[in-house]
Amino acid sequence: MIYTVTFNPSLDYVIQTEKLTPGEISRTAGEHIYPGGKGNNVSVMLSNLGRKSRALGFVAGFTGDALEQMLNDCGCDTDFIRLGQGFTRINVKINDGQETEINGQGPSITEEALQELYGRLDRLEADDFLVLAGSIPDTMPPDIYEKIMARLDGRGIHIAVDATKELLLNVLKYHPFLIKPNNHELGEMFGTVLETEEEMIRHAGMLQEKGARNVLVSMAGDGAILVTEDKTICRSQPPKGEVKNSVGAGDSMVAGFLTGWLNTGIYEKAFKLGIAAGSATAFTSWLAGKEEIVELLGEEPSEYGL
Repeated sequence: MIYTVTFNPSLDYVIQTEKLTPGEISRTAGEHIYPGGKGNNVSVMLSNLGRKSRALGFVAGFTGDALEQMLNDCGCDTDFIRLGQGFTRINVKINDGQETEINGQGPSITEEALQELYGRLDRLEADDFLVLAGSIPDTMPPDIYEKIMARLDGRGIHIAVDATKELLLNVLKYHPFLIKPNNHELGEMFGTVLETEEEMIRHAGMLQEKGARNVLVSMAGDGAILVTEDKTICRSQPPKGEVKNSVGAGDSMVAGFLTGWLNTGIYEKAFKLGIAAGSATAFTSWLAGKEEIVELLGEEPSEYGL
């Protein structure tokens, strides 16, 4: 089973408008509400690719009810912890030719609720996969990823981590199965700017020296690089298409990679499916469906277990 954890999930209210003028009334040309949060995005994409997962995290209020129902409608299993106060945050994303985001704060997470999450994670078994993705709310310990991985260390659980800087660096000693920094984040971890693929490969190797097994470096319009645990290097340019949406593309890449690996056991195929999933989401208004991904893959889907 694959489990995902989203510490600060959301309802994403996505608006298209011709022009956003501060201080004036603007009217929408289109609007949608989606379940949000990086771990939740991974769960939805896994479902789209035919893989079951269970979404963990915290929800509150009527927005939490709506979020859970939306994820269930997308085919995701949920096992959220319900908080007694507050409500799941609403993030507003406005597109008027450029993207403007206003992210909500989210509810306070109590120590009791955190212990309940630990209890759920204690049920994971050997060869399960766990995805830890996204930011940490201010009400939670800043080393929560590290505490979770220390708790699960030595139990044969494969963990994918999509986080930034210290959140990521501090967990490498627990040998995560997969980490997915983008090229800018990779450079920031070493206090430098990486300009060539060779530099990125070298610094990905440095993260492996610190404990990471597989390092997937996303580079937006320049594609991605994978450095595997057996030192195989995969490079790819992204498929051609019109970028319509930047939200969830990285999460889709993680879901595609995990699906490809679990279906085939071949890192090169996992990498290709990850690229196709991430790109397909970038070319659509939300998370891409299986048909869009297969079209970009350009190969027989049965070779990828789809």
